[in-house]
Amino acid sequence: MSASLRSNRAMGAIGAMPAMAAAALLAVALAWAAPASARTPPAMAAKAEQADFIVVDKSARRMQLLRGGKVLKSYAILLGDAPTGHKRQQGDERTPEGEYRISGRNQNSRFHLSLRVSYPNAADRKQAQARGVDPGGDIMIHGGTPPGYRRDWTDGCVAVTDREIEDIWSRVPTGTPIRIDP
Repeated sequence: MSASLRSNRAMGAIGAMPAMAAAALLAVALAWAAPASARTPPAMAAKAEQADFIVVDKSARRMQLLRGGKVLKSYAILLGDAPTGHKRQQGDERTPEGEYRISGRNQNSRFHLSLRVSYPNAADRKQAQARGVDPGGDIMIHGGTPPGYRRDWTDGCVAVTDREIEDIWSRVPTGTPIRIDP
C-alpha cells in the first residue's frame, strides 16, 4: 500500500471519530429526552410512607405531606403568577384556596409528572356561575421547576422540582385530601 493511501485511510478514520462521537451523543440525548409516555413513574411508597393529608401554605410557600397528623415530608413550592387570593376564574393565575382532593395522576405531564387537584368544587362553580365566568380548572401539583429557581411562574398550580414531584408522586395516592391555605 502506498504512503498516500495509508495517509488517506488514517485521515478517514480520524475524520470518522467526530461523527461517531456525535452519533453517540445524539443517542444519549434522545434517550434522555424520551417522550413522557416512555418514562416509567416511580412506584408507590410503602403504606406507612404515604400521605393521608396534604397542607399547602401559600404565604409560606410550603407544602407538607402528613400521615396521622405527623409531617412525613415538607417541600418549598412555587405558585401562580398572581398568588394572593383565591382562584375565582379561568386565567386569573391564582392558586385556589380551600378543601380539595387529589383526583388524578398524569405520568405524561409536560411538567414531568402531575397530580390533579379537584378544583373547582361546588362552591367554586357556584361563585363563578353567579359572576358569569368560567371557574377554570387543570390545577395540579407538578414538577418542572429548575432546582434553585424561586419565582412564582405557574398559571395557578403548585410547582416543585422534578425530583420532588417524583417523591410526592410515590407518597400521594389518588383521593388524598388537600387543604390549600392563604
